Amino acid sequence: MKKLTSLLISCSLALAGAAFAQQPVEQQSPSKGKRAPEKAHAPQPQPKPNAAKPEAPAPTHHGAPKEHPPANQPGAMKEHGATHEHGATNQAGAEHGQKAPEKHEAATSPKPNVSGQAAGAQTPTARQQRVEERRKAKGGAAAGKTSTNPAAPNAAAAGAAAGQQNVQANAGAKAKRPAPEQVQQIKSQHANFRAQPKPQQVPAVTYNQNYRIQGAEHWQGPQYEVFRSYHPEWHDQGWYHSHYNRVELIGGGYYYWNNGYWYPAWGYSPSAQYYAYDGPIYVGHSAEPPDKVIADVQGVLQQMGYYKGEVDGLLGPLTREALTAYQTDNGLTTTAAIDQPTLDSLGMG
Repeated sequence: MKKLTSLLISCSLALAGAAFAQQPVEQQSPSKGKRAPEKAHAPQPQPKPNAAKPEAPAPTHHGAPKEHPPANQPGAMKEHGATHEHGATNQAGAEHGQKAPEKHEAATSPKPNVSGQAAGAQTPTARQQRVEERRKAKGGAAAGKTSTNPAAPNAAAAGAAAGQQNVQANAGAKAKRPAPEQVQQIKSQHANFRAQPKPQQVPAVTYNQNYRIQGAEHWQGPQYEVFRSYHPEWHDQGWYHSHYNRVELIGGGYYYWNNGYWYPAWGYSPSAQYYAYDGPIYVGHSAEPPDKVIADVQGVLQQMGYYKGEVDGLLGPLTREALTAYQTDNGLTTTAAIDQPTLDSLGMG
């Protein structure tokens, strides 16, 4: 009987121990009512560790820190986890509930950052690229204008000065002066030279009381005054002899002498009015006949390669062309005539 009682007690204790051992297992089993608190923490917009990251924003490709939207703005989590140039990648471990705000960001106008690009945009749209290209093009054009326009007057002045120096340098390089012995030799050859009229080779000019030497009004200096003021006058022999002490028939026409120049004496003799040139001819105060001085000039210019015609003592078109070329090369006023500066330059003044 005692053995039976002990056996029952032992069985009761064993059952009680087994029941007690099973109780913690039932408490560890998940229950449907205990998952509600866990779901309450799931929709939080961002973890706490990420909330402190706005202090160190990721740099953009322009080197300026990216501007962050407020913590409660959609897309804030994306900016903190951005590694692409435009801040486009999602943070590792981001919750699935944040995929919906990405679509919202693409549909709305995101806040631009300091570099002019949209924060949180994954790739620039075609329109954004065109806008950016136009902005850069305008910026480049403006920079070009600001860099060139202020210097334009200085550049123009420098170009004009350089051009003037080049003209002077070219004139100096082309300048040709006859040797004094060469001039003396030619003058000795023409000591008894007398010109003859050649209307077939050198046509004569006609009288025109309104004639003025073309361009003479622009010739500056007292040595060109006689050319600026010259106009033909028609007078008879008595008038010329009463005004000038020297009137001569030279190369088919009468000329009068006045203060270093020979002038056509229009009207002195209607039968002898052959003039190849209507204007003053400078010969200097030696008062040599104009045809002899013209022949000397033709001979010197011929040896220098300017004059290709015959030495005839007539101031015709070929002689005037040679004078123009010589005057241009030596920086003289291009009068196409025998004037004081030209004769002095040739060593005949």
